[in-house]
This record gives sequence, C-alpha cells and structure tokens, in this order.
Amino acid sequence: MKLSFQDYISIKIHKTDLNLTSYIKSELEQFNLAPEQNLILMLLWEKDGLTQNQLVEKLNKDKTNIARMASNLENKGFIKRVNCKDDRRSLKLYLTNSGKELKEKVIPVTERFNDLVCKNFTEDEVAELERLLEKVNKNVEHYLE
Repeated sequence: MKLSFQDYISIKIHKTDLNLTSYIKSELEQFNLAPEQNLILMLLWEKDGLTQNQLVEKLNKDKTNIARMASNLENKGFIKRVNCKDDRRSLKLYLTNSGKELKEKVIPVTERFNDLVCKNFTEDEVAELERLLEKVNKNVEHYLE
C-alpha cells in the first residue's frame, strides 16, 4: 500500500519541528537570539568554558556551523572565545556578564516552552515520547555513519 503525503511519519515529525522552531524563534527574538544560538547559551549556562568541539558533539552540528553561531554570539556580546592554553587550535567559549545576565530572562521562556510542549501529557507519555524519538534518531543515525 502506497502512503499518501500526510501518512508519512517523517512528514509529521517535520511539521512538528517547524511548529516548535517557529514558536521558540518568536519567543527568543526579543533577546536577539536564534533558537540554535540559545542552545549554545543553555549549555554554557550549565558549564561555562566549553570548547567549540564539545559543542559540536553535544549539539550534533558540524564545526563550521558551531563556529558561525559562536561568532554571532560573540558579536552580540554574549560570549567571548579564548584560545586554549594547552591547544592553541582549540577555542573555549565563556559567557560575558551580558550572557550571564541573559540567563535570568531566557530560562523562564524555555521552561514555559517546555511546559507548553508537554501540556496534557502524563509523565509516562513524556517518557514514552522520549523513548520513541530516541529510537527514530538511532534508526536514522545508523545510516548517516
């Protein structure tokens, strides 16, 4: 049986991703942040001084993409990039005072967003959704290696 356009699970996941991205983009706009830039800041708020290579691994993005986002965040005054003492080719990212202060404004937005996404889900349903999404990612990652 041939699937119609709306029957493909990949199309439904893509539509969900577009909706989520569109919403969070509009919420972060007031802070001069793109959603992907916010992901970098969230990681730095958890642990300041990560290298760009660590961000590549954590966000599953290519080096060029991370370098571009880091450069944009630096130009906005939210982070500073510093050469590592033990490896001059490696850059560590540190929050500026402005980047640290932004946390108090942005984290409530991301928490409200997460609450909105999980609204009307039980804890078990959220856990099941996480399990299923992980399964989808593993299915696809297997073919990307």
